[in-house]
Amino acid sequence: MSEHRKTASPAKVGPWVIDTRDLGRRPGSSRELVRNAPAPAGFGQPEVIGVPEGADVALDLLLESVVEGVLVSGTVTAPLAGECSRCLDPIDDEITVELTELYAYPDSTTDATTEDDEVSRLVDDVVELEPVVRDTIVLALPQAPLCREDCRGLCPECGAKWADLEPDHRHETIDPRWAALTERFKDDSDG
Repeated sequence: MSEHRKTASPAKVGPWVIDTRDLGRRPGSSRELVRNAPAPAGFGQPEVIGVPEGADVALDLLLESVVEGVLVSGTVTAPLAGECSRCLDPIDDEITVELTELYAYPDSTTDATTEDDEVSRLVDDVVELEPVVRDTIVLALPQAPLCREDCRGLCPECGAKWADLEPDHRHETIDPRWAALTERFKDDSDG
């Protein structure tokens, strides 16, 4: 086992950290995990959409001991807050994502044959869920969130929401190349 894996950070304590010693490294043993954990900063794109810091993230997971480590699978549900990319209205929604992640045992074949960033690893028989849940949620977020699918956005001329404007709303635009001619005809019609 490489030296950097031996000196991994000490096990943390908290709602995102799961002790797996009760599984006993016996393939086939499993247990359910149902809990809420507060969202840390960075669960999303704060300027666009994400899970508000401190919001309850519901974890409904199954931890299974397998030959190479602990397989964590299940669903994660969290509230979302952001703004519509078209009309800038606030968005309050919820996201549910499927999670499946193998946490490799130290000295397992998976641990020995994969790079550090290719698979999660158990450190002192502890699973740290926060990075995996964050990555799963962030990848599932829309790049351009909408308040509703048919949102028309804002009028490019006046900036008002199309939904609040009359159906025949428009702005008179004159091609700048014809502006002088338009002014000339306007002066002729006045006199």
